[in-house]
Amino acid sequence: MPTCARPTSAPGRAASERAIVKPVIGPIVGLVGFGRWGRLIFRDLKALGADVRVVVPGEAGRIAARQAGAISTHADLDGAVPVDGYVVAAPTALHAAILFRLAPTGKPVFVEKPLCTDVDAGRRLVAAMGERLFVMDKWRYHPGIVKLAEMARSGTLGRIRAVRSFRLGWDNPHADVDAIWILLPHDLSIALHILGALPGPRIALALGAAGIGNDLFAVLQDDDAGPAVIAEISTSHPVTRRAVTVIGDEGCAQLGDSYDDHVVLARGAPGRAAGKPELVAVGGEMPLLAELRAFLTHLAGGPPPLSSARDGLLVVERIDALRRLAGIS
Repeated sequence: MPTCARPTSAPGRAASERAIVKPVIGPIVGLVGFGRWGRLIFRDLKALGADVRVVVPGEAGRIAARQAGAISTHADLDGAVPVDGYVVAAPTALHAAILFRLAPTGKPVFVEKPLCTDVDAGRRLVAAMGERLFVMDKWRYHPGIVKLAEMARSGTLGRIRAVRSFRLGWDNPHADVDAIWILLPHDLSIALHILGALPGPRIALALGAAGIGNDLFAVLQDDDAGPAVIAEISTSHPVTRRAVTVIGDEGCAQLGDSYDDHVVLARGAPGRAAGKPELVAVGGEMPLLAELRAFLTHLAGGPPPLSSARDGLLVVERIDALRRLAGIS
């Protein structure tokens, strides 16, 4: 999905489909952050039946949270009352410090991607919070990505040769970290979901001014026989593009846009099509709503969300290595 805020419902979908929200009864969630994305998280938590206590330092944010229906607001974590679990939607640069503050609570925590921006901090967080910490990789809940993973694992595409993604657009609204930390976690979590593993870095080229993390072309591949992950991210592209393609020996499948309700399946070896491409319907539930439902279900005793703290750490380790390979500080 685009990193910019969008409504829960996508244009063009049936009203009956857009209206389906299955409530999860009774959890009390501490939401840390109430900015542009935090407000959308708050909206969907409320839609799913959660009561929400909001922690945000600014008075304007606390007023907005109360007006939106928060059961309480707090200027810092010290003043927050007990909850069943936490969702962290603060700026990326603050993730590690907030998570270390939450570790002693013993409560499950769902943190926006990336887990953090420091490998050592990530490893200490995994050691401190273990199975209680999860990462909000919403693309792993996108119906199109779920379908691509299903095709890859079922053998529909044959042996998987590559997962290729484009995440291109204009500008980076996040002032605390560069675009690589904002965009690339999406593509790496998608590859992890489709392949079940994340290869090591092989090529990383910073496009534009050296040392500036606005544009990156990256290839991850353990060896020539293994699947490659090819990702290109940019905030210097005047037209937004979000696409993921899975290439196999016997077929190729693509989610062509964030809001597509289908994937395109071409059967046959690459370059040797066997018939016309097929449109495979995937449904239209929004990933943010789906991942928050997964967390609330976990708070009620259900299975954990898809991305563990170790998955989040793996993404941080790969990004750190790619940045070093590209000469980005």
